[in-house]
Amino acid sequence: MSAAKANDRLIYMPLGGAGEIGMNCYVYGYGPKGKERLIVVDLGVTFPDMDGTPGLDLIFPDITWLKERRDRIDGIFITHAHEDHVGAVGLLWQQLGAPIYARKFTANIARRKLQEHGLSDNTVTVVEPYPAVIDCGPFKVSYVPISHSIPESAGLVIDSAGGRIVHTGDFKIDMTPVCGDPFNTEVWQEIAKDGVKALVCDSTNIFSPNPGRSEVSIGPAITELMRDAAGMMVATTFASNIARLKTLADAAVAAGRKVCLLGRSMNRMVEAAKETGLLTDFPHTIPPEEAANLPRNQVLLLVTGSQGERRAASAQLSQGSYLGLSLKEGDTFLFSSRVIPGNERGVIRIMNQLSELGVDIVDDEDGRYHVSGHANRPDLETMHALIQPQFLIPMHGEHRHLREHVKVAGLRGLPGIVAVNGMMIDLSGNQPTVAEYVETGRTYLDGSVQIGAMDGVVRDRIRMALNGVAVVTLIIDENDEPLGDPWVEISGLAEVGRSDTALAEVMEADLAQFIGRADPKTIRDDVKLEKELKNIARRSAQGEIGKKPEVIVVISRLG
Repeated sequence: MSAAKANDRLIYMPLGGAGEIGMNCYVYGYGPKGKERLIVVDLGVTFPDMDGTPGLDLIFPDITWLKERRDRIDGIFITHAHEDHVGAVGLLWQQLGAPIYARKFTANIARRKLQEHGLSDNTVTVVEPYPAVIDCGPFKVSYVPISHSIPESAGLVIDSAGGRIVHTGDFKIDMTPVCGDPFNTEVWQEIAKDGVKALVCDSTNIFSPNPGRSEVSIGPAITELMRDAAGMMVATTFASNIARLKTLADAAVAAGRKVCLLGRSMNRMVEAAKETGLLTDFPHTIPPEEAANLPRNQVLLLVTGSQGERRAASAQLSQGSYLGLSLKEGDTFLFSSRVIPGNERGVIRIMNQLSELGVDIVDDEDGRYHVSGHANRPDLETMHALIQPQFLIPMHGEHRHLREHVKVAGLRGLPGIVAVNGMMIDLSGNQPTVAEYVETGRTYLDGSVQIGAMDGVVRDRIRMALNGVAVVTLIIDENDEPLGDPWVEISGLAEVGRSDTALAEVMEADLAQFIGRADPKTIRDDVKLEKELKNIARRSAQGEIGKKPEVIVVISRLG
């Protein structure tokens, strides 16, 4: 490794994932100020909701800053195959163009993402784990196996002339993870012995005070539950949690049940795990038609939809049937997962629909059937002690998580800094400093089109959802005379207002009155005419139904 030059600097900047849980995207750079060579760690997505982002498909980081520096990006490193880390690869890769590096299982998923968008998957390079090293511009990067709730997760050791950085990725301390890599204390001690400048660390469970539990610890309780259940057994968890799928499937076999997978992502993840050799002993699965013909107490359905997704298998089962399978009184439905904050309403809706069918619901309030994939506070403190960095930079958490993580580290003498999305941190000295602030935000996938957060599309959609829509149409003839009165079509509004007359008719009457007395100059001026028609339509609706709708004015001129 060449020695650091006086005018070179080492920088870190999150574009997503710092100040939120999801949409992870982190940038590291080294070189002369403003000319640093860059690497990107993760390209993830987060998911929309009907309250703040109605009708959208996906949300991912605004990478404008990176696009403008595309010629300086030497590589993209994906730590693991969760959607909030790999989900935007197919959407954003063309704008960045750099080679993608990932371990075998993650590479399999990344390639599928690229193929879904009609892109070549030969940009993905499969990497070997530590101590193997990838030379990437001024950086040397190693993938260090680490335990998490998806196989082949990795922390990164990022070396440059500016010092060593350890980027944990998502992790937990689990010595018996069922599927995937156990946490290896000795390897992390070896990495730390030469000195670590910065530990950039997962913060998700900083508020959980008890040590995390191993995946293997929940198998017996799940097996007992499946043995005791009288009817059909259904279980849902994250499709990417291959270890949990195996725990559930093994428990089903031990309880005398056959396993049926329902949901595209569930089948895709199991298929990818088998293709990459991670699942060599997953129990035999049966198709839905075979499951439908077996005695109910001999079946486990492993289904998607643990977060209340409306189109997932669990939602469809709760609404009646799915692929010829239906639930009824005496069946049991296990939610073997934690509900991500913000998804509670969707999950409760499904639970109530299942209850109406007579299905017994088992969730994870008491922690018997689920363990987190993220390190709790004591485990984070263990990582701090193993790495012994000069300073801590928390990531992967809401602002309150990041701030608490710095506080916890400070109690044991480890200094830290809260760095949120768009905050560039200079790591060159012995203390991290804020170098600059970069404008960043969110990009939305709306159907097949990417739109910016400031484009106004989402704002207008929310306003239409809140206020309803009225379309006012007026035809002007070739002599600049109105051809009849304006007419109104409404959507999302009460049809009859206070006067017991159709709302559209009341609005049309008020608009016609205005047109009848409007001066010719106003009739000839589209801008002024549209403004007047819009204001009158809104006032008319306000008087009738107490709401001001979004008004669209269509003026058609003949000749």
